[in-house]
Amino acid sequence: MVRGLVVGIGVFAATLWVVPLPMKEPLWALAFAVAGSGLLGTMGIIAGIWSEKFDQLAAFQNFVVLPLTFLAGAFYSVNTLPPFWQAVSRMNPFFYAVDGFRYGFLGHSDVPPATSLAIATAAFAALSWLTLHLIRSGYKLRH
Repeated sequence: MVRGLVVGIGVFAATLWVVPLPMKEPLWALAFAVAGSGLLGTMGIIAGIWSEKFDQLAAFQNFVVLPLTFLAGAFYSVNTLPPFWQAVSRMNPFFYAVDGFRYGFLGHSDVPPATSLAIATAAFAALSWLTLHLIRSGYKLRH
């Protein structure tokens, strides 16, 4: 989480030298940055525990994390999708993290930010519980 936040802050600082970015709600942006980095951090730990080879770790990134990210509305508003795909997108916890982060910068979102934060935080908590369960059980861990 810390690495993700530091990289994000570094990219943001470097971007400010080139383009001034509006930040309508900085506290919301920070909250969603923490929730998003938590989601990705716990998924990384789960992938690391599950993977036996580097190829499996790359497969997790390519077939789980990347589609969840691209289908989260990072490059478009989910409201522009047909109803079926809107419903599919709303089952993706990354959607809520991305939508809330967009709210922090632009002041506009598809879902109320408090709802998005609650769902993103709940997904982070569930993944954290799963991560702790895997570690405690010793699943694929050497003793």
